[in-house]
Amino acid sequence: MNKQTVSKANTKTEIFEFDNGTEARECQAVIHVTNTSLSYAEQLDALLNTYDELRSNELRGTEAVFKRYYLSDAANQAATIHAMAAEGSDCALSVIEQAPLDGTKVALWVYMQSGVATAISPSGLYRVAHGRYTHLWDGGAHRHEANSELQTRLLLNSYLMQLAAEGCSLADNCIRTWFFVNDVDINYAGMVKARNEVFATQSLTPATHFIASTGIGGRQEDATVSVQMDNYAIKGICKEQIQHLYAADHMNRTSDYGVSFERGTCVEYGDRHHVFISGTASIDTNGDVVYPGDIRKQTERMWGNVEALLREAGCTFDDVAQMTIYLRDPADYSTVKAMFDGRFPSTPRLIVHAPVCRPGWLIEMECMAICTASHKEFAPF
Repeated sequence: MNKQTVSKANTKTEIFEFDNGTEARECQAVIHVTNTSLSYAEQLDALLNTYDELRSNELRGTEAVFKRYYLSDAANQAATIHAMAAEGSDCALSVIEQAPLDGTKVALWVYMQSGVATAISPSGLYRVAHGRYTHLWDGGAHRHEANSELQTRLLLNSYLMQLAAEGCSLADNCIRTWFFVNDVDINYAGMVKARNEVFATQSLTPATHFIASTGIGGRQEDATVSVQMDNYAIKGICKEQIQHLYAADHMNRTSDYGVSFERGTCVEYGDRHHVFISGTASIDTNGDVVYPGDIRKQTERMWGNVEALLREAGCTFDDVAQMTIYLRDPADYSTVKAMFDGRFPSTPRLIVHAPVCRPGWLIEMECMAICTASHKEFAPF
């Protein structure tokens, strides 16, 4: 495991690299623009030039499997990225308006792996094959129905068909989802209702399990889109490899307050763990917001909740490959940045403007961790 920061013209890149001596090397990188005076076109140019240089140097030998661009004004900015993707996208792609709170117009999170065979499947999912597993990614899924409930229902029903075309199911193979909800204070309830109802038809209930997820404020370039969904599934996995995380001494079950996602999921391979921590806020075992109005204490409580989930999976914050931090109020940015800089100086991360699903939650974070493990009964990653 290696963490480094690379500075280039007008950009800074934070990199996490996991290399245990096998062909399956993994890298996660967050590319920030450092010159706020540049136009959007100039900032995007600097970011893309940096990405190309990284692939030729520090990240040579890896291929992108998933990218997410974070924009300050999707209505005026997203078309450029989609046009580039139409000419030849190299991976699954997500584009969302969640403004980087460092004052820039665009940032990029990219997940890269070595030794993989990639292709766009006839199902529309992006296939990443390595060893005995096929990883299925998708970004930017959306519909144009009348409201968030109908859009979510159609999104999930379409995803069910995509998974079926791959010989997979939502309950057995889907590991992670992201729901970006435009005007989350109004539209979140419709998304939750549709997700609960579709999940119930797929044997995803409090008595079985749910899926690690983030449901957060985020805007697409099309203002009529209330919900955008990104997702990740694994073909070739068995149920014994999947551990759902609860941290029951810190938080309650999400179903206690009417939502259907897991706090986190650990995927156990023969040679490593992948740990996906869902969007996590300052919540307690009763499901209540802890420390209303206090950004510092909410941040500390959030850290404690995430740390408990990681510990349940056999990991620590040292194993975290990438963090995304969501703030409701941009005025809290300098406080939160200083806190994260102090505790996690070398972990790749983004702090973006994105209201959390309850107004009382001032901050939420998600992360992914990768750590060495040995499970001889499972195939390596």
